[in-house]
Amino acid sequence: MCVDFTDLNKTCPKDSSPLPRIDQLVDAIAGHELLSFMDAYSGYNQIRMNKADEEKTSFTTDQGLYCYKVMPFGLKNAGATYQRLVNRMFARQIGKNMEVYVDDMLTKSTTAEKHTEDLKETFDVLRKYQMKLNPSKCVFGVPSRRFLGF
Repeated sequence: MCVDFTDLNKTCPKDSSPLPRIDQLVDAIAGHELLSFMDAYSGYNQIRMNKADEEKTSFTTDQGLYCYKVMPFGLKNAGATYQRLVNRMFARQIGKNMEVYVDDMLTKSTTAEKHTEDLKETFDVLRKYQMKLNPSKCVFGVPSRRFLGF
């Protein structure tokens, strides 16, 4: 089932929160020995709606009334809202041993020996916020020279 959020999107102001620049993220991995790439499973659908906002995303079908309990994908500010969420979740790690672009996460380590520790820190945060990963889109322990050389 597809829901058209055109009217809702027209009434909402644009969230001007910027997304990270890809070229800066690529530059940020320079000097790191190992990288792990993670992708959040159904990213936006992991953000719970504020209880008071659920009725604003309700819709009617011939089978009844439905309310979104999670953020629907078609909302205008979903990307900026999701980026703000992951920025808060990983605030202690971003720039240090992690980079995040919406639902794509990268754990980076200056040495191979430190990578397990850096991944543990990432997984502790993911577990705390109950964020799920899509295992088919995750790759762990990639040497940075391989990534930068494609």
